Amino acid sequence: MKPFFIAFFVLLFISCNDDENCLDKDYRAENEEEIIEFIDFNNLDASESGSGLFYVIDEPGTGAQPTQNSNVTVAYKGTFTNGDIFDQSDEDGISFDLNRVIPGWTEGIQYFKEGGSGLLLIPAHLAYGSCDYNGIPGGSVLVFEVNLISIN
Repeated sequence: MKPFFIAFFVLLFISCNDDENCLDKDYRAENEEEIIEFIDFNNLDASESGSGLFYVIDEPGTGAQPTQNSNVTVAYKGTFTNGDIFDQSDEDGISFDLNRVIPGWTEGIQYFKEGGSGLLLIPAHLAYGSCDYNGIPGGSVLVFEVNLISIN
């Protein structure tokens, strides 16, 4: 009877593994094309970093500039390139350590000073990669409207 339970739990563990929705695929070329189409369609003046992150600075801000280890408060809205919202804060924002978020945020928020705002266009390799995550399909480009409220 004991071998049956061990086999059952092994089978249950394997069948519940999220790797079924996680292809080991590099979406960089597809994501870059999607981001460039989004920029062109929306007539944005975007810059590209060496990592593949694209960003638009609407307002650079006048306060201090965060580092990768800063704790910041940011108001944001996260969408896919089709405009569907997958997450957003309220206008007071949320506080977090920049070294504890997706790499696109760690890098992107550092382009703003306190009071700054703009867009971060984050390819999958700087977000959740090829894996599905909390309703975000693997390989997705994420678009964040951000307002850096403060460095705490």
